[in-house]
Formats: sequence, C-alpha cells, structure tokens
Amino acid sequence: MIIKRKTQIILALLVTSVFLFQNCALISRGTSKRKFPERREGDIVITKKDGHKIEGELNIVKENSLHLLDRYGGDVSIEIADIRTIRIIKKSKAGLGYIIGGAVGYGIGVLAVLSPSAGEDYSVFWTGLILGSLLAIPGSILGGTIGATAGIDDTIQIEGMTDVQIKWVMDKLRKKARIRDYK
Repeated sequence: MIIKRKTQIILALLVTSVFLFQNCALISRGTSKRKFPERREGDIVITKKDGHKIEGELNIVKENSLHLLDRYGGDVSIEIADIRTIRIIKKSKAGLGYIIGGAVGYGIGVLAVLSPSAGEDYSVFWTGLILGSLLAIPGSILGGTIGATAGIDDTIQIEGMTDVQIKWVMDKLRKKARIRDYK
C-alpha cells in the first residue's frame, strides 16, 4: 500500500501535534510547588547568622536592609549585618526543556519522512514516525535535565563579604524586588 506524499506530511504533522499537546497537558497538571499563587519573581530564603530562616517575596531593597513579604502577607525587615546567606529561588525550566527536547528528538526522526528521498515509499514513512517516537524519549530526558539544571537556585554567602561586594549583591537583588526604585 502506497501513501501519497501529501498524506504522509499531514499524518506526520498530526502525530507531532498530538505528541506536543499530550506533553503540554502532562506538564501543566499542577507541577508547581511554589507557595505564592501570583507572579513572584523575587522569592528568596534568608538564613540569618543565628540560623533562623525567613522565606518570602523580596519587596524592597534598602541600603542596609531587605524587606520581605512573608507567606502570610506580613512585612519582615532584615538588616544586612544579620544575614548569613540569601537563596534566590528560581522557577524550574524542566517542563519547557522536556517539551523542547522531545519535539527536537521527534522532529529529527520525522525528517526522514519529509526528505525528498522518501518519495512514495510506505516503509520509510512508518520508519520515520517510529524513529521520531523513539528519539523523542531521550530528547525529552536530555531537555528536561538541561531545563532543571537551568532552574537551580542561586545561593549568595553574605557573611564575610566586603562592602563593595555587598553593594553589588544589593544591586542584583534590587532587580528582583517588587519595588525596584525605592529611595
């Protein structure tokens, strides 16, 4: 049985679309573990010198202190001199990496179907779809791993820094604060 070229292309695009939409649905199933429901770019965890940890959204960065909104909506002020470490919580990019890696792996396999040498050959069409499906698995794993690595939290050791280094860190944190231009 010979499938026409246009039918091969339509089937390849249909299978690819189903694969991508299925992955999007799996990833969007409440995978977020963030405590704040709204957009929170400046989620941080501060460890004080006494070992106490404070988690919240960075609201204001002043010259000698940080002001956070804790998970209960309260305003917490912490002096820089009392801080041991600051951990900046990043959103994981594993899901996006998973989708992109799977799509690239699948696309490489499907290229065999769309290549001019495939012609009207029925076996090349199915081989391309099967190869695409098989390459999507390691592509997804590799993409998810790269995405997860890109989302690793940053930890800044404040204790023992010079004043110039602390100023640089404060400028970096100011870009993540909800109120960036506080004077």
